[in-house]
Amino acid sequence: MRKRTRILISIISTALLATSMLTGTNAALAADGGMAPYDASHAGGTVTLVAAAAAGSLDPKINYTGQYWELYQASYDGLLGFKYADGKGSFQIVPDLATALPIFSNGGKTLTFTLRSGIKFSNGQPVTVADVKASFVRIFKVSSPTAGSFYNGIVGADACLKVPATCNLDKGVVVDPKKNSVVINLVAPDETITSKLAVPHAVINPASSPVKDAGTTPIPTTGPYMFKSYDPNKELVMVRNPYFKEWSHDAQPQGYPDEIDYKFGVTPTAQVTAVENNQANWVYDPIPADRLNEIGTKYATQVHVNPLTAMWYLPMNVNIAPFNNVKARQAVNYAIDRAAMVKIFGGTQLAAPVCSFLPPNFPGHVDYCGYTKGATPDKPATAWSAPDLALAKKLVKESGTAGQPVGIVVSDDDVNKQMGVYLQSVLNSIGYKATVKPISGNIQFTYIQNTKNKVQISVTQWYQDYPAASDFLNVLLGCASFTPNSDSSINMAGYCNRPFDVEMQKAMGLGLTNPTAGNKLWGQLDEQVMKDAPVAVAFTPKQLDFISSGTKNYHFSLQYKMFVDQLQTK
Repeated sequence: MRKRTRILISIISTALLATSMLTGTNAALAADGGMAPYDASHAGGTVTLVAAAAAGSLDPKINYTGQYWELYQASYDGLLGFKYADGKGSFQIVPDLATALPIFSNGGKTLTFTLRSGIKFSNGQPVTVADVKASFVRIFKVSSPTAGSFYNGIVGADACLKVPATCNLDKGVVVDPKKNSVVINLVAPDETITSKLAVPHAVINPASSPVKDAGTTPIPTTGPYMFKSYDPNKELVMVRNPYFKEWSHDAQPQGYPDEIDYKFGVTPTAQVTAVENNQANWVYDPIPADRLNEIGTKYATQVHVNPLTAMWYLPMNVNIAPFNNVKARQAVNYAIDRAAMVKIFGGTQLAAPVCSFLPPNFPGHVDYCGYTKGATPDKPATAWSAPDLALAKKLVKESGTAGQPVGIVVSDDDVNKQMGVYLQSVLNSIGYKATVKPISGNIQFTYIQNTKNKVQISVTQWYQDYPAASDFLNVLLGCASFTPNSDSSINMAGYCNRPFDVEMQKAMGLGLTNPTAGNKLWGQLDEQVMKDAPVAVAFTPKQLDFISSGTKNYHFSLQYKMFVDQLQTK
């Protein structure tokens, strides 16, 4: 999903794994896999979430973390949304503030919507097509992290990206108050446009919303919950939106708790204790190793483990030494022991080593590994087996970068710091002088994006925004995603390969007419870019949720993870 998200545990007990892998959703589902009809008898109470830290700005156009995207699904709405459903059903795109899926015309370049009538923001103001227009303009005026990668195909977006302050999108987003219609015009067809319109950066805000990052000031919502208050040092409080009435059970069902409190500044061990004692409903941060045995035995039925389409990876800055040398980048790919990193993360039942950029069971994925012992990028193996330190040392020597200093920027939690220390030992062993630079998880994700900070290599994660190969390759390695001197430059490697960009555009075009051929090309592009090695991919993770015994109706979305607003405490 989109951005850095919560980290799992560093070590996990055998007892926990044996039971948690069997724990599934404990609530009834509708026949089609969606949420069961709303049951008012279980409504009420407060859901309490606990975390060590907040996740930055509350502005849905700015925030790019899974921590808050998990909350936005219960508060904000776009023209389209992802279905409230478990498993793969959660990838289905459904009408939300629009009455139906868009009508495509003009060769797929024009999308026409009709806005639902009678919906109000949490401040009582009606939602109008003027709000829709202003919300798309606001994406560019506030320099949303995905403005240049998700919405740059809207007619007029090029001018908005150059001079955000004068953005108008008058030809790109055309609204008609009399017809209550919204027409979005694209420069070219986009196979993923409906997905991009369903994620939080495209939600509809009042036209009066500030044209800068709202920060800690809540913006009115349309969903069942609104943000009452936000103090990043203490607590985020969500309460029921008094103007909400369920218009689509698939897109935005009624929520169960009367209030959702997110408490910050709680240590991980205190989080676990609070959930065990039914003083909190869910733990956000990594579970301390010394608490795992009790969770795996006494509280095993409260553990949920779910698959994710995600990766942990190491972006290397291709524009500064030593990783402006392709051999140095390839050396890192050969040197890292992915099995050791999986062990740090929690073991083989919570993660699996990979070399490819696109994760397994994802569109375009190919089983290959060019950076494992006995293989090369030109003659890859089908899977990773072991590092090749001898070859890595040889490449470092050939690159002429041996002996150079390398700073490794990681988040300051235990798991990431352990990853950093491990990577430091690897880099030192192949000829560098590495140091670990742990910084607060509140800022690490934006810090490593900004070229002003001259980050050489970092440890980070990527969780899908939507199920398409472009959400990995184009978003993370496309030229449009690289914005120097910005905290919103998601292409952290600074990689811009124009011919590669052209091929990605071709792949996206094929996705509209021949998805099979498009995915085949994405697989080829995956292998191609990894020869250039702007990143080293380490492993794919799973999600672990630990909830209290008094918490019921747990549901998990592959798109947005746990449905916070569907939790029941009564």
